[in-house]
Amino acid sequence: MRAFIFPGQGSQAVGMGRALADASVIAREVFQEVDDALGQNLFKLMTDGPEDQLTLTENAQPAIMANAIATLRVLEKEGGVRLADKASFVAGHSLGEYSALCAADAFDLATTAKLLKLRGQAMQAAVPVGVGAMAALLGADIEKAQALADAAAEGEVCTVANDNDPGQVVISGHKGAIERAIALVKDHGIKRGVLLPVSAPFHCPLMQPAADAMAEALGKAALRAPLVPVYANVTAAPVADPDTIRTLLVEQVTGRVRWHESVIAMEAAGVAHFVEFGGKVLGPMVKRSATGEVEATSVITMDDIEALLKTL
Repeated sequence: MRAFIFPGQGSQAVGMGRALADASVIAREVFQEVDDALGQNLFKLMTDGPEDQLTLTENAQPAIMANAIATLRVLEKEGGVRLADKASFVAGHSLGEYSALCAADAFDLATTAKLLKLRGQAMQAAVPVGVGAMAALLGADIEKAQALADAAAEGEVCTVANDNDPGQVVISGHKGAIERAIALVKDHGIKRGVLLPVSAPFHCPLMQPAADAMAEALGKAALRAPLVPVYANVTAAPVADPDTIRTLLVEQVTGRVRWHESVIAMEAAGVAHFVEFGGKVLGPMVKRSATGEVEATSVITMDDIEALLKTL
């Protein structure tokens, strides 16, 4: 069995999508459709920068999605592949869950782009710059990370945001609490704490205003049952019911990204091959998280697409 997976924020880079667009009219059509939906030249920002504008949450989120979906569409249309025939499940990390739902035809591309633009704006607006922070804990499992977050909180928000793999957990909350946590890592048997270059504290209770904004937007958005089930971030379990998907996407804004558990659950369901579209971030997490031998393939370039086609 196979799962198609989609990366989250941090996988953006100036130049993304350019080679694929040069090589494929299908990719160019995806990027144009996203530009039209958003009323901005996002593709130019993706290919030419400036980097500080691309890194803005409201631009990075739709850009990462567009790049991933363009890669998938080229595989499907030029390779004559149907997702439902080649993947048993889809999943994505944070914003990547929207990419996964678009890939599985639950959202159309224009809707996905608009939702992610709004999600990025709402997440940025939820907490003033400088009030919140996030940190990656290296050499931490979920139990150590939770104990550290509890110790550092001191009445402020400090919580586990991403359980990425057995050795990397991300915490999120008030800046002071995150700084205290970094100072306390050695006391909790954790190798290192690294402040992340993010503009807001994602996946923690401080994001509630953004969750409210997404609840309103998702309530109006057209959402179909996906072609294959999606493993939801907040439950690490497959879901296919549109109303449940809406609810979980709202919970995801303030809730924990349970990626480590999702990989284990997909593996237990029989997935032996994970294919990451538009990035090479999730593959290493998958390999570290899996309990047995699994294959992880990163698909970014035309060469990657052609190589994958030979194995499908």
